[in-house]
Amino acid sequence: MLKQLYADAKDFLQEEIEEAVISVPAYFDDNQRNATKLAAELAGLPVKRLINEPSAAALSYSLSSGRNDCCLMIVDFGGGTLDVSIVQCFENVIEIIAIAGDNRLGGDDVDRAIADYFCRQHSILENTLSDSQKGSLLRQAEAAKKALSAEDAAPRIRLFTDRELSLTLDKPLLAKICQPLFERIRPVIANAVRDSRLQPSQLDDVILVGGSGKLAVLADYLEKLLGKRPLTAENPETIVAEGAAICAGIKSRREELRDMVMTDVSPFSLGIAVADEAGDRNLHMATMISRSSMLPASHKDRFYTLNNDQEWIQLQIYQGESYYAEENRKLGELTVRVPADLAGRQYAEVTFAYDINGILHVEAKSSGGDIRETVIVNPEVHMKEEEIRQKVDELRRLQFANEEDQEELLLTARAERLYAELTGEPREQVGGFLQRLQQTMKYGGLVEKKKLRREAADWLDQMEEWVYYASWELSDR
Repeated sequence: MLKQLYADAKDFLQEEIEEAVISVPAYFDDNQRNATKLAAELAGLPVKRLINEPSAAALSYSLSSGRNDCCLMIVDFGGGTLDVSIVQCFENVIEIIAIAGDNRLGGDDVDRAIADYFCRQHSILENTLSDSQKGSLLRQAEAAKKALSAEDAAPRIRLFTDRELSLTLDKPLLAKICQPLFERIRPVIANAVRDSRLQPSQLDDVILVGGSGKLAVLADYLEKLLGKRPLTAENPETIVAEGAAICAGIKSRREELRDMVMTDVSPFSLGIAVADEAGDRNLHMATMISRSSMLPASHKDRFYTLNNDQEWIQLQIYQGESYYAEENRKLGELTVRVPADLAGRQYAEVTFAYDINGILHVEAKSSGGDIRETVIVNPEVHMKEEEIRQKVDELRRLQFANEEDQEELLLTARAERLYAELTGEPREQVGGFLQRLQQTMKYGGLVEKKKLRREAADWLDQMEEWVYYASWELSDR
């Protein structure tokens, strides 16, 4: 498929294709993403960027609709996968703040559910049907599903065995057939909403994309679930491709897209196996970078010795969401030397830095001065050593930048100075504002930080005007 796309694009453009941006389901894990990259490489396509499909859809929708300050839920229901992303759009920033998905749920499952219902209604065992009969039943199920979404019809499904069998499909019946599938959608949406730290009422729009997003009974179900009627994108089958093309334009620094910024998030958590006490064999996961963290991401934490005279701290690195480390995927390990001492006195300070290319840099500094590091790259990633070293250097700079965000530190310093100079209700107002600012700096996303920085600067200007100037003018009068 990729070779054919490559050939078609080269023929249409009459030039060589130097690079490609490929869209993938949002909930693809590291192996699936790198399998996609490898397939592209084997097809002769150098791929520097993968973009999540709902992210691409959000990018296309935001630009085509002209909406530059909104919060969207993108529900991408394709033939074989379901992806849900919550996206904040503000000025020239498109920020993905949460993703969730099911890689084994899509429109094909709806077709199979209709076919299974048909067989149950007529007491047919599916394995008694010929391949051509099974194929005919699935094709008719798909056609009937599409007809119900396009018009107010009651399509009929027919199958010829030793006699003619038929089923009339209407919307209430299709909703009943799909209910078990829709119940699988509920936890996916709940995960995305919970990770975004938003309420459904804070969503401006719910956008359905993907071919199966046209399913009318799906829109009915989501309206009941979210209290908001979803909108079907004007071009649900092509909106992801258009978004990927816009992403390519941003990456190539096209003039009309030069100021656009698009962020993405980690689809899984990264952490270290830890024990609560000496001898604890049920190691659990201490999460360093949570799923839905904006990429690139960096986090630092300390891990202490558990035994007296312990001289080493072993750090086992995992990826996944399970509480117990062994149920997650082990990525690697790192060991640092610490001075022999009483339990809990010595430690390893560990820094995780993870980038959009799937490279994880782990550095451990022990309280005794020992420093070790490892770079974890999926073996399917075909990158030269020089490229990996360059990415690691960028991750090191990221760690420094995260700790030294000068603009936010300046706003905090201004608020702290005001708090010290005020009393009573004004001091409480500044204290509440300061707490909100610090929380946003620590946990907020790119759009949330950008909005708060602007709001904070204006609010502090007004407060300083009142504190430092207005009182003098009043006394002069």
